[in-house]
Parts: sequence; structure tokens; C-alpha cells
Amino acid sequence: MRAIFVMIKCDMGQAYRVAREMADSIEELSEMHSISGQYDLLGKFYLEPDRDIGLFVVEKVQTVSGVKDTYTLQTFNAFSGTRG
Repeated sequence: MRAIFVMIKCDMGQAYRVAREMADSIEELSEMHSISGQYDLLGKFYLEPDRDIGLFVVEKVQTVSGVKDTYTLQTFNAFSGTRG
């Protein structure tokens, strides 16, 4: 599986509804965060390696009512620290 992050801009007053709808309907969604700045939400999605990222975003994310714009980030490697 590979992770992608999608920043999502929503229609005014729709961010929480959009986040709930995506959490309930998009199985590839791992996490959804409300954020500050030019975008309203940041979603982390896990896709199969052969899955078309552009098609996924266009068909699954951008079709949710209230989504105004998206910006997709593709990841390469994940790093984590040790805690002791």
C-alpha cells in the first residue's frame, strides 16, 4: 500500500460535513484532519500500488458534495522516531 495526502478546499460551512461523509464512504481513507490555511481538510489515503492516483482523486474525493478544490501529494518513504 502507498499513502497519498489530499488537501481539500470545501464550500463555505461544509468542511465538517464533507469530512464525515468521506470517513463514512471512502474505505481508502486512513485519517482526516481539519486544518488552517488555504485548504480546509487534509486526508491521508492508502492505495494499492497499481491504483491510478488521479482517477481515485477525481472519482472518489472530488465527487463528494461540497468539495471545491483538491491538491494531491504523493509520498515516497515514511520515517518515524524511536521513543524511549
